[in-house]
Amino acid sequence: MAIDVESLYDRRADNRWDRTCVGDVLERFTYSRPDRTAITGWAGAFGDPVFERLTYRQAAEHVDRIANGLLIAGLVRGDRVLLVCENSVEAYLTKLGAARVGLVSVPLNPALAPDVIARLIRLADPRFAVVDAELWDHVQPAFADCDLAVDVTVTIGGGPVPGTTSFTDFLAAQPSTPAEATVHGDDIWEILFTSGTTALPKGVMLSHHYAHFGAYAFALSLTRGLHAEADLVQVAFLPVIYHVADQCLSLSAFLTGGRLMIGRRPVPAEMAAAVQREAGTSIWAGSPQLVKAFAAELAGRLGPGERSSLRVVVYGWGAVEPGVRSSLQASCGDGLSMMGIFGQTEAISCHRFWPDTEEEKVRAAGTSLNYVGTPNPLLSSIVMDVDGTSLMDSPGVPGEAVYRSPAVTAGYYRDRAATEEAFRHGWFHSGDSCVVDEDGLRIMVDRYKDIIKSGGENVSSLRVEALLHEHPQVAKAAVVGLRHERWGEAVTAVVVRAPGATVTEVELVDWCRERLSGFETPKTVLFAEALPETVGGKVLKYKLRQTLADLYDDAAADPLLTRW
Repeated sequence: MAIDVESLYDRRADNRWDRTCVGDVLERFTYSRPDRTAITGWAGAFGDPVFERLTYRQAAEHVDRIANGLLIAGLVRGDRVLLVCENSVEAYLTKLGAARVGLVSVPLNPALAPDVIARLIRLADPRFAVVDAELWDHVQPAFADCDLAVDVTVTIGGGPVPGTTSFTDFLAAQPSTPAEATVHGDDIWEILFTSGTTALPKGVMLSHHYAHFGAYAFALSLTRGLHAEADLVQVAFLPVIYHVADQCLSLSAFLTGGRLMIGRRPVPAEMAAAVQREAGTSIWAGSPQLVKAFAAELAGRLGPGERSSLRVVVYGWGAVEPGVRSSLQASCGDGLSMMGIFGQTEAISCHRFWPDTEEEKVRAAGTSLNYVGTPNPLLSSIVMDVDGTSLMDSPGVPGEAVYRSPAVTAGYYRDRAATEEAFRHGWFHSGDSCVVDEDGLRIMVDRYKDIIKSGGENVSSLRVEALLHEHPQVAKAAVVGLRHERWGEAVTAVVVRAPGATVTEVELVDWCRERLSGFETPKTVLFAEALPETVGGKVLKYKLRQTLADLYDDAAADPLLTRW
């Protein structure tokens, strides 16, 4: 064994004793508290009851069995492992097993259309595939189109896909000896795909270093209010298989020696029940609308004077209503921290915002401004003009949030042009429009593609949505710009009424007009039973724009047209 003791740069920490590897996170803690619970699955988030509750020792052994099984199947360093799975303990362990031996997980969002799934399969060119039984009927056409066979089935919602083995049987057939392979922290361990709202989703390459830096940065925030960091119980019902939350809002539990509670899907009642049963200390609660529903469920489960174990509630994609914050404070006590985050798959070392530290600004703004705070210490971020000029000394002037951090993507898989465009001027460009206030706090204006250009003015769809969500008869709202002969783009709201609500379009338009500028006020309010959303509650606005594209073509002079 030759160890380099001469070189002071271009070194490779890829030995078993000094490497950074996502697949090692469970095994490392077995040298400390091996019999502490590492992973708990909520009902529906495991196919075999044996995986409902695992200690660090048990989970680490499963990871080695998966890793060995993949090597025995003939996979070599850099090969891709495809997963078409919702949240489950089995799918999560599979990703760690692949990482353990230098393989690359490629999880796909099962909600994607079969033709899109087929195109992403061809791009990834996987050597091994894992699917959920309940998803097979939906994705089978894509697999057939690509002539790809399934290797392992997670038996949730059915038995093994014909010709495959169950996850349990696959595991049992593999040796539990430590899996051996060369892994370096700069190696890619996962490819996550963007939402693909304007083109084919791009494959975001994420390294072992990216995952560790992102998870540790979040661990500092998720453990606030705890006696010891290992007391962290992270509750995750939002996606952690095919979403970047796996880096920061699940791996962080293992890097603190805490516990991850995995739920199948984000159902507010189940999220609240899990927090109570498992004494959850931190939860990724997603959008303001999901936070609102969760807060109501949690309050309903507490008796007089009873307090929840929650210490941290993480949210994103908009400002949480003051009443919702007050409800959570009443349920959890004064020790609760509400933390807003602002990041993306390509850069998960986020901006962070704690509303209770900026009460005066939050009170003055209500939900009309989406404060996202300041970059965490691992993240360099400025607001940049189109020519590469910093706008940090120009409060109130909108520009693009750009990033530098060790937790930034290595690039887009097999897409050099998109990668070079994203890193122009030596920064990663987020696609998010922001301004800086006089104290350096960032305020998100909108995604650039969601900004509405109406009558020569720029309208933030987030600002209008936030106001609509304050109306007591509005459950959900989305605002988009639609082609209009007079306005260029007409501000258009799609609203889901609260149960029993009777509010009309005219009433909502008048209510907005009293509180917004004229150019911000919706020209039309449409009512719908539901909005097209991701599983986390993020509205897929491109679908609204596509469906409603010709709304004003024959009615440019009628600002109160209602149809859906």
